[in-house]
Amino acid sequence: MKLFFSRNPNPRLAVAVARYLDAKVEFKFASPFAPGQAERFRPLNPNLSLPILVGSGKSLWETDAIACRLSRDAHSDLWRTGDDEPEMIRWLSWGKENFARACDIVHFERGTKQRYGLGPIDQGRVEEGLRDFRTAAATLEAELSEREWLVENSVSYADFRMATFLPFNDVARLPLADYPSVSRWYRQFDEIDAWRDPFQGLEAPELPPVPGSPHEPRSE
Repeated sequence: MKLFFSRNPNPRLAVAVARYLDAKVEFKFASPFAPGQAERFRPLNPNLSLPILVGSGKSLWETDAIACRLSRDAHSDLWRTGDDEPEMIRWLSWGKENFARACDIVHFERGTKQRYGLGPIDQGRVEEGLRDFRTAAATLEAELSEREWLVENSVSYADFRMATFLPFNDVARLPLADYPSVSRWYRQFDEIDAWRDPFQGLEAPELPPVPGSPHEPRSE
């Protein structure tokens, strides 16, 4: 199987899952929106978005579906089944509509738009995202004050999905430190090699820098 990816948040998540599971996939960096690439990738995903998993003449797109497939193939409980599955699905559903969505709004304005020259930061959208982030983070704070991970006592895909945008917080600047239990939960990801650096050893060009960010190359 081939996993087409980029360094953006959802493809990064898919690569982290695949590396965590030691999945038997070939990693292929891709840019479906680059000139001349759309017709190549449209049969694999009509939306042209990444990640895309291709195997046995079929393609699978959407990160959650790919994570489910890879976890099933690896016979891993990263994707919970049985009695824990409803709890995991609850956090996947809530997280995407609340916590991750709020992170995405802020990251898009402060990160994505600035990386790709898509216009000035919309401060109104940033404030909306920060407001939603604080509401969602308060819910997570209460839950994580009583447990290490979201589902039972070990990491699950619910944790991976909830944290999708947090590796990009150097540019999003979300006030994670205001929520000690959420911060403690996310610090645990530093111990997961596949999460900390999912692109290690892969051909994966860096994202364009955000002007004024700590990672922007300095002119001499």
